[in-house]
Amino acid sequence: MGTFRDLLIWQKSMVLVTEIYALSNNFPKDEIYVLTSQLRRSAISIPSNIAEGYGRNGNKDYLKFLNIAVASLFEMQTQLEIAFNLKYINQLQFNKTYEDSREVERMISSFCRKIKTEL
Repeated sequence: MGTFRDLLIWQKSMVLVTEIYALSNNFPKDEIYVLTSQLRRSAISIPSNIAEGYGRNGNKDYLKFLNIAVASLFEMQTQLEIAFNLKYINQLQFNKTYEDSREVERMISSFCRKIKTEL
């Protein structure tokens, strides 16, 4: 494996960030510094922590950053649901983005289990 860019979990989480940006472009302008910003920052944190952990010394450090990525993912899922509850996104948008986030969640969890066996 060459770089973090070769990791499928990083690639899929980058797609998720793009989805979040597209969805949040339509949020009310008074949410720009609140929900829009928070949702985007939590989404950005997912691939960022996957990449940062990749560059750390050893699997123990990498697990720490993968756990941070999962925490950011849960934060993003919560904010996505808030956006749905406020009717900023529709059911179809919510379902697709939420399911994409669940796929990333499952992939990170699986990757963490694999790394733990190598410790």
